[in-house]
Amino acid sequence: MQTAGMEYLESRLMFGMVPGLDSTRRLCGALGNPQEKFKTIHVVGTNGKGSTSYYLAGILQAHGYKTGLFTSPHLVSLRERIRINDTPISEADLERLLLAVKNAAERERIEPTFFEVLTLVAFLYYAENGVDVVSMEAGMGGRLDSTAVACGGIVVLTSVGLEHTEVLGPTEAAILKEKLAVADAGGNIREKLFVIGGISDKLKNEALDFVRLRGCESLFPAVRDEVKLPNLGRHYVENASLSLAAAERFIARDGRCAYDDALALATLEKRSWAGRMQTLRGPDGGVRIILDGAHNSHAVRRLVETLDEYYPGQRFHCLFGALKDKDVGDMLALMVPHVSHWHVTKTPYPRFRELADVRDEIIRAGGVVDSAEELSSKYVHRLETPLLITGSLYMIGACIEILKGEYAELAFFRNLEPSTNEHR
Repeated sequence: MQTAGMEYLESRLMFGMVPGLDSTRRLCGALGNPQEKFKTIHVVGTNGKGSTSYYLAGILQAHGYKTGLFTSPHLVSLRERIRINDTPISEADLERLLLAVKNAAERERIEPTFFEVLTLVAFLYYAENGVDVVSMEAGMGGRLDSTAVACGGIVVLTSVGLEHTEVLGPTEAAILKEKLAVADAGGNIREKLFVIGGISDKLKNEALDFVRLRGCESLFPAVRDEVKLPNLGRHYVENASLSLAAAERFIARDGRCAYDDALALATLEKRSWAGRMQTLRGPDGGVRIILDGAHNSHAVRRLVETLDEYYPGQRFHCLFGALKDKDVGDMLALMVPHVSHWHVTKTPYPRFRELADVRDEIIRAGGVVDSAEELSSKYVHRLETPLLITGSLYMIGACIEILKGEYAELAFFRNLEPSTNEHR
């Protein structure tokens, strides 16, 4: 039976995505401004936000900080999005705080969105529990993202690509500025540091102009080739390098302890960001499944680079499903040389492309489609391994729910019940 808090949250789906800070600011005020009771490092970007936030939280936690982590979307459960020292928010706390936000919204006569409600729940939870710092992944964009009201002294930019152009702007330069402008939402802008990842030289110049105009400091960290991670791929080393730089600067500013680079590197060696170039191994140690939520062309390019590096010349059976708003043709064209057999799927999530549509796209790209079925445990277990599962984070989450009892790498999810994602 669904709880009152979850019923309220799901009722927010009808409002979709509404960029802007007015509702969040008003509700923060009504709830005692919980976002002011902890420090924040904000992570923005087109791809790589989640892994960067996750690596950063682990490094800070290893240094003795009580650390919050806020990410989206979730893979299996809403509880994944709101963590303290790697422990998800409890069902009881989630329910209690959902109702607190509901009551405040009704008093203020505000109709917050799904994402705004969860952002406010996170603020309340971190404030109640006295966290020292939150590694906070922005949702969409930055300037008008509801998380921006908690923006602290450091902003990390992971990457920039064309996404949500109807809201963020038609060019990469426009999207860059929207993301960096998360820093404008609160606090003394001149005290803020921008830690900026792998972007083109042209975008670097745009970023420098943005930072200089505000009188801020910028940092373009070198990629740390000595970083070792469970997640495969150069792009995760790049993301981890950003996390190392942001953590070092935060700790230096905070002054309560000394930054320990050896400790940070050792922490990263064991820190696997689920569902992103994540390998699941059988009892013999061999790779059975590769999970990668490569949900747009930018991410698929990084997937293909990683397959070239780690599995040169190998072609995989691939379980693929994608949402309607993705450039599936471009994604498939990049992947075809690495796939021997395609298996098409979809979940009940309403924005998934239909099976016939994806099958036709694969055929146009020169691929061979072996099967096309709605996602189920029976379907996944019937497919030959090693199996590459990619195309949508929502599908990755559904597959994790199917596989979590079988693979040690997915043990984190075993006590989490599935729950809805916002329609975005």
